Amino acid sequence: MSKESRYRMSAERLDELIKRLEYLQTEREKEVAEQIKEARSFGDLSENSEYDEAKNEQGKLYSEIAEIKMLIENAEIIEKSEDTDKVGIGSKVTVRDLDLDEQETYEIVGSQEANPMAGRISDDSPFGRGLFGHRVGEIVDVEAPAGTLKFEILKIEK
Repeated sequence: MSKESRYRMSAERLDELIKRLEYLQTEREKEVAEQIKEARSFGDLSENSEYDEAKNEQGKLYSEIAEIKMLIENAEIIEKSEDTDKVGIGSKVTVRDLDLDEQETYEIVGSQEANPMAGRISDDSPFGRGLFGHRVGEIVDVEAPAGTLKFEILKIEK
């Protein structure tokens, strides 16, 4: 498999996916099967909205199972960098936006764990790539749709 089709994530994220898959394939699958069985008991399937809804739910379930299996099969476990001098995976980075003079703290994570609203930035994002490998005190340029943004790295924690 090529490097581009790998999904970088922490061991913790992989464990979460495995647990979710197990839940979907056991408990949730049984629940949906029971919904279908119950809806069938209502009679004529051609006009049975409960049956249609249960079958739609089954389709969503199988789609999610397939997606999680693909993520697990193509997972690339990333180790948190212990180098506190440079920004890397697992770093908590405090930066100052030089245009707005505002400070923000972000954690650099793999793409499967990114949640920008919670301050978890993917190492594949323009911002994550812009910070990666830089040190405290450095000014970094980040290409964004609005143009080039400048940030000063104030602190790096692991």
